[in-house]
Parts: sequence; C-alpha cells; structure tokens
Amino acid sequence: LIALGLALITTTVGHHVWLRRSDHARPHGGYYTQDDLREIVAYAAARHITVVPEIDIPGHSRAAIAAYPELGNVDVVSNPPTPFTDWGISPDVLNVEDATLRFYEHVLEEVLELFPSAFVHIGGDECPKGQWRASARAQERIRREGLADEDELQSWFIRHFDRWLAERGRRLIGWDEILEGGLAPGAAVASWRGYEGGIAAARAGHDVVMCPEQHVYLDHRESEHPDEPIPVGIARTLEDVYRFEPLPPELRAEPDAARHVLGTQAQVWTEFMDSVRSVDYHVFPRLCAFAEVAWSALPLDPAARDFADFSTRMATHLTRLDALGVEYRPADGPLPWQRRPGVRGRPRPS
Repeated sequence: LIALGLALITTTVGHHVWLRRSDHARPHGGYYTQDDLREIVAYAAARHITVVPEIDIPGHSRAAIAAYPELGNVDVVSNPPTPFTDWGISPDVLNVEDATLRFYEHVLEEVLELFPSAFVHIGGDECPKGQWRASARAQERIRREGLADEDELQSWFIRHFDRWLAERGRRLIGWDEILEGGLAPGAAVASWRGYEGGIAAARAGHDVVMCPEQHVYLDHRESEHPDEPIPVGIARTLEDVYRFEPLPPELRAEPDAARHVLGTQAQVWTEFMDSVRSVDYHVFPRLCAFAEVAWSALPLDPAARDFADFSTRMATHLTRLDALGVEYRPADGPLPWQRRPGVRGRPRPS
C-alpha cells in the first residue's frame, strides 16, 4: 500500500533545486544488516503485510557506481561519481556488460533469500540515455542484440531480469518507464507518471498498480497553507486523497483490461524528511483516507463518495493516532513545531 523512500545517507535541508552544496545536507549514515531485514520482514508478516524490495536499475545507481566504478560507463566517464548529497536524476547509469548483469544477479540472490515476496521491484525509472548514446560499448550491445535504440536497450536490460526472476518463481514489477522500448512479458507496472502508463499496460495484458504522483504522493504538500513545512509537489488535501480512484474511467468498460489493475499504492519519499515525526506529518491522516479507498467498496465515481461521513469517522481515526503517538497534520494546519520557517521547497501548481 505504501512505498517509503528511505534517505539513509543525508537529508536535504530544503529542496535540491535551491540547494546544491553539501553543507545543506544533514548526514545520517547507517545501514541495514541482513538480520535487520529479516526482523523487518517478520514484523510485517506477523501483521499480514508483505515487504516488496526494490533494487533500482539501470538508473538511480549512482551510489553503486561510486562504490564499484566498473559498473559505470567507463569508456565515457573517466572518473567515478561521488554519491549524491541531494536528490534528483543522475546522468550516471549502469553499463550493459555481462559482468554488470552478473553483479546484480548476485545482489538479487541475496534479496530473494531475505524477502519471500512474490514481486521484486527493479525500478527502471528516470534512466537518462546520454551515457549509452556516447558509449561505444553500449552501442555495440545495441548492434549485437539487434535493438533499435537506447530505449530498446533498457527494455533488453529489464527483460533479462524478468526472465531471471521468473526462473526463480518471482515476478518483476517496475515503474512505468519500463514500458519504453517494449515491456518484458511477465512484468507488472507501477504507474506513477499519471494513469496513462497503467492504462496502456493493462490493455496490453500486464498487471498494474495505480500510484499516480498527482494523486497519491504523500510527500507532496497537503495544502496551500503558507506554513506547510518544505512544501513540494502538488497540494493534495485529505479530501483529494479520499476521492482518488485507482480504476480510471477509460478501463471501466473494458473488463479484460480492468482485471489487470491489481490495486493501488501511495508513496512518501523522504529526502527532505529528517525524522519519523516529519514522516508522520506528511503521511497522516491522508493515509487513513487512502486505506479506505484501497480496501473499501467505495463508489467508482469519486464525486459520489460521502466525504462528510468520512470526516465524522476521522474523529475515531485521530483518537487512535493520538494513542499511538503519531504526530499527524492537524486539519487547520501545522503546529508550531511542525513548521520549517524559511526553508524553501518547490511547490507546483495544483
């Protein structure tokens, strides 16, 4: 239901568009041991929750390339990159050598041992193709495999791991960019850039999780209130989330395609959230509305939903959150200690 983006290295003190110096990043450090992960998986399983791991390839791999430079496009970039101290899209992507495929097979072997989930997420999002265009070795791979272009090269890369996972009884899921260049036969799609990728995938017979940024990214600010802490993205209120519908109108008259919509997912990316308290503020109480959307038989027409009734029932939700010590966002705006005055975000028009 919810994807949590963990910023284990640094938290940016504001949005990265305004802050590009390392002194604006608060370091954290730390890592998960295998025993830590086993404990998390067991804790979740006892509560009927399946943890789906994500190993993002071939983009979003800058830290891996910094640690293992041979994974990068060494015929294009002579010096390995340093890990990001902010967030965004890096031009550094994995090369397409056999040795890199083997490296990530070994990574995934450890992942499969630790996570029993049927699905394994391989990302596939935000993969710039510039280094592949400039790389003679990548271009040779394109020619050798009979591919049309760099988009098909990414599809070739993803298809390799689709087959590899299928041989081990698992299923690949990736963000909707994996549609570019042709989708691996057994792959499922998490449609984050709107509904369009999910609609196309479902019509092509692929399973889909609907998670459009414009509706269910809970790191996006909850209102246009001037005191929202580090406001980013599109304002999405509690009512907006309650009126989100995972099954788009385009698929309601197409039962064969509609059955491929497995469900929905909300995201919260934590690059600028430096504590559990901050995550609580962004996630709750909107996650209560999202849970009802995901698990209840609400009218498919969002306008027909009784938000007034839900608002009355929210009093019970809030009592429970208070008892659990969850520092949610109050309905009338952030409390003084929840504000971050003077720290710029990057809000977008709603």
